[in-house]
Amino acid sequence: MRIGSVELDNQVISAPMAGVTDRAFRTLARESGCGLVCTEMVSGQALIYNNKKTMYMADYREEPEPLSVQIFGSHLEYMPRAAKIVEERGATIIDINMGCPAPKIVKNHEGCALMNNPQLAGEIVRAVVNDVNVPVTVKMRKGWDEKSVNAVELAKVVVQAGAAAVTVHGRTRDQFYSGEADWNIIREVVEAVDVPVIGNGDIWQPRDADQMLKETGCSAVMIGRAAMGNPWIFKQTIHFLKTGEILPDPEPEVRIKTAIRHLDLLVRDKGEHIGVSEMRKHAAWYTKGLPGAARLRQRINEAQTPKELTETLISLI
Repeated sequence: MRIGSVELDNQVISAPMAGVTDRAFRTLARESGCGLVCTEMVSGQALIYNNKKTMYMADYREEPEPLSVQIFGSHLEYMPRAAKIVEERGATIIDINMGCPAPKIVKNHEGCALMNNPQLAGEIVRAVVNDVNVPVTVKMRKGWDEKSVNAVELAKVVVQAGAAAVTVHGRTRDQFYSGEADWNIIREVVEAVDVPVIGNGDIWQPRDADQMLKETGCSAVMIGRAAMGNPWIFKQTIHFLKTGEILPDPEPEVRIKTAIRHLDLLVRDKGEHIGVSEMRKHAAWYTKGLPGAARLRQRINEAQTPKELTETLISLI
């Protein structure tokens, strides 16, 4: 699959997820064969103002390609400048977020709120495309609510403005992450534009990815929440799409060893205090369903050092 000038190894893409898809997660996703990894979304305005935390998040210079960097914002004057910053820092694809449903984002007319203003959305895409030398993509939802479903309209606008691909999450903003994703809207967008369309929503196992590709005609699938504590889903999905064979889930020992490696990557990247703090949620995801995991949940949440958290995880093997 190709997005503009960028050739991907396969049709399986990791969704951008705030607080999840940092450098450590991206490393594990790549190792599982993921065709394209995406960053957490970063604020265009924070990039312009050189916010320390944002600039740290936006350092991708040592990461392998391809890498999609997602930015969000609604100000026409600073989004191209923000895109240029992340391009210089290693982005091989720049994705503009028009799908985030979080209240703190949409209240500033950003994220999914841009779906209510297709004209501005198109102007932002055109301005970014004109200022960078890498492909620009857009991630959107079905619409703001069921009374304003406009993914097809918005997709046409942003493609005309120069977007090299669009990702469609088959839920409205009102749904957040509840209910079922509507894959029909993905198919409608596929039929309406002549660039690759990436389908997103309710891919929990490899068979779901295969079904979405067949039902919608989309060019690739994007996996989000199903990958939390489960980076193997990328490898399993790629293998199933190629062979029709379901690879077995990893044994408990592999899950725990991968969780410990995830911790090590976080600590190396962010230091012990932040690394341990951020790993607690990942540890809960990695250990979900393992015998004794519920009993140790409190110990996981109370761990203060890498050693404490590692010993707690090892006790589950």
